[in-house]
Amino acid sequence: MDERRRLSRRSLLRSGLGAGGLAVTASLLPGVYGRAPGAAWAASGPAAVPAGSPAGAPGAAAAFPDWARFARIADGTFDDDADPARDMKPVIDKLKAQNVSVIEVDTILSNWLPDDEFATHMAQMKRFSDLAHAAGIRVIVYYPSLEVISVGGEKGKSFYKDSDGKNWVQRGLDGKPNVFYGSLVVWVDPGDESCWVSANSPWRDYYLTRIKALARTGVDAIWPDVPIYFDGALSWCDASTWAATAFRADTGLALPTTVDFSNPAFRRYVEWRHRNLNQFQLDIAAAGRSVNPDLVTFVETVTMDYKYATTVGLDGAYLRRAEGVSHVWEVDVLANYDGMRHATASDWTCLISMYKYARAASGTKPAWAFSYGWKADDASLVMAETLAAGCNPYEVKSPFKTDSTDIAMRTRMYGFVAAHQEELFAAASGATVGVYHSSPSRDFVSPVEGSGMYVNTKPPAGVKDWWSFDTPEESCTNQKWLGEFRGTVKSLVLAHIPFNTVPSPGVSADDLAGYRVLYLPNLQAVSAEEADVLRSYVAGGGTVVITGPAPTGLDERGGARTEYALADVLGFRKADPVPATKRNAFGQGTCWFFKDLLGLKYLSRTDQPTADTLLGPVRTTAPPAVTLTGDPRIHLELSRLGDATIVQLVNFTAFGDTPTAFKTKPTTCTVGLTVPAGRQVRAATVSSPDHSGPGPKPVTWKTDGDKVSVELTVVQYSLLSVTIS
Repeated sequence: MDERRRLSRRSLLRSGLGAGGLAVTASLLPGVYGRAPGAAWAASGPAAVPAGSPAGAPGAAAAFPDWARFARIADGTFDDDADPARDMKPVIDKLKAQNVSVIEVDTILSNWLPDDEFATHMAQMKRFSDLAHAAGIRVIVYYPSLEVISVGGEKGKSFYKDSDGKNWVQRGLDGKPNVFYGSLVVWVDPGDESCWVSANSPWRDYYLTRIKALARTGVDAIWPDVPIYFDGALSWCDASTWAATAFRADTGLALPTTVDFSNPAFRRYVEWRHRNLNQFQLDIAAAGRSVNPDLVTFVETVTMDYKYATTVGLDGAYLRRAEGVSHVWEVDVLANYDGMRHATASDWTCLISMYKYARAASGTKPAWAFSYGWKADDASLVMAETLAAGCNPYEVKSPFKTDSTDIAMRTRMYGFVAAHQEELFAAASGATVGVYHSSPSRDFVSPVEGSGMYVNTKPPAGVKDWWSFDTPEESCTNQKWLGEFRGTVKSLVLAHIPFNTVPSPGVSADDLAGYRVLYLPNLQAVSAEEADVLRSYVAGGGTVVITGPAPTGLDERGGARTEYALADVLGFRKADPVPATKRNAFGQGTCWFFKDLLGLKYLSRTDQPTADTLLGPVRTTAPPAVTLTGDPRIHLELSRLGDATIVQLVNFTAFGDTPTAFKTKPTTCTVGLTVPAGRQVRAATVSSPDHSGPGPKPVTWKTDGDKVSVELTVVQYSLLSVTIS
């Protein structure tokens, strides 16, 4: 197979295409799968789960077996004419030797295939799957969901020109079709056609029928990609008749004709397409399971915690509670051909934020994630952050999907993951601090151009294919909601305070249980149901920290409220002057309010007094159970497995406020824990892929009353396990 399908979808962002307008989605066609149009809206998003259901509701956990929860993923693509013994088995054997447990197969399913070619390819897929299973390896198949490529389609036959594409295509607000020919994006070769189809057209049934055929081959999982309203050739796509009909059926409204965030109908449209694309993903998973009940689905999700979810409509957090379907998160690095080698410390905290969001937005299900690298040393550090967040790594060399950055590095890192899979993926988080990620606030608080993926927009000399075109508006420091969220994350990371991200869609009381402090960065757009959950959390004894000039002043679709949704919790109303700071007791809990965007200020400039102000409520109310004495640029994560307290440490101390050449800088630090009364430390070990082997090594500890401390040197990544009983 040629290389075009192996290139990262990051090009949606890198080429500047993601900085334009926002894409349009549509809803289900009337009667599809027996749902009335109105029912599609009600069932499509997280609200379909009862408000009191825990994140780990029955079915969500059971649907994913251990092989998926402990996955170590790599590409094993084969040509369509591959011979099983000569071509397929050697690929499988090599990957097994690299400690890979799941093979992702990306073949010709991106292309327009007549039925006979598709059937022939399914037979090949079964042969490969049978061989992989015989070797003890699982198989997942990549299959784009809304893009169809016609090889040579610019001048020859194509899906758009010669099939149903002209009728099924996404269209812009001006009626133009979302189809283009080569060179616009790196994965479409010159002369080839890329046609983007509407999820609400008959394409839906066509695709789901083929998903069922794929499920019959015996593969273990399906990897749909690009369930988005692509903004490459056009902005605000899918104003097709399919979209207009579905939007009106669900909402009673006409499809908006212009991009206008002041228009309530347009804002309704922005939120609605998240739900619409979510339902499409649910239908893909259901189609596969209708043939094979054990089949699971991992949707490749290019949108993370930043603004691109608004642009293309795909909000990964909407799938958080869904059964049998999770994500492969495409966590992009700074440069296609340089990785994170010229990152700043703030850029690393952005990467941490993305991986933490990925883990949270997948709920209790496995969160698979791309682990990109350019050379072995930067690749292993990125994978360390992948693991620290609790995500299963898909190791690849940027920007390709087929190549390993370094085979020896992959083998070593995956060997470590295999040896510690329970500690990495089955341990319970020890964080008592949450950071609330508000999807509607991301969508509707000061909409601006740019994705906000990282802080630094200026590529170093000689580095090509940087994540942005050196345009300041791309930086998250120039986005008021995202910058405040990312700055809050940065302050917690550099203070060594363990935390979890809390996604907003479908939030329930169970999602907040166990958190003593919940940060609500620049929280403005909230539903009445969300406000009730947050109010109950504070009334029951929780502490919230709200920042920003208009706290809970918007509804979930960005409309201005006549009163703050949490006025009683805040202790002031819209009619009152907004205080600079306020601490208000509410029920058994406390609300801290800061009018200034302290997180954004700290993200833009590492100002310790600002961090101290922002972190004051945590240090007062919920000081962390683990302390670290050492450089702030050691990322600490805390979890527990049985009697073991697990502390993961990732060292990015070589990075400062300005980009420098990549290097590894071993650093010594001291980890401190408090031992509960009546218990004592029985053992302490440290494990690291930086050591000669993956196994744990005993480490000495010191006791001082109920305090225990362990000193260790971290090269890139260390896993400390302290057994207390």
